[in-house]
Amino acid sequence: MEFKLKSEFVELDNMLKILELVESGAQAKQQIQAGLARVNGEVESRVRRKLRQGDCVEFSGKKIDVVV
Repeated sequence: MEFKLKSEFVELDNMLKILELVESGAQAKQQIQAGLARVNGEVESRVRRKLRQGDCVEFSGKKIDVVV
């Protein structure tokens, strides 16, 4: 799956909401802080982690490549 950037970056919680992988911002925050998201192979617990072109997110069994 690919996520196309519309600006320089997107925050991790917002991307999960846009892709409808979570139902709400609160759910995104809980799941990220619980260590359920990986960015570039590393567990990411920062809700507002800025994702840029080339980043790869793994969440809920899906792999998402951030592209321009």
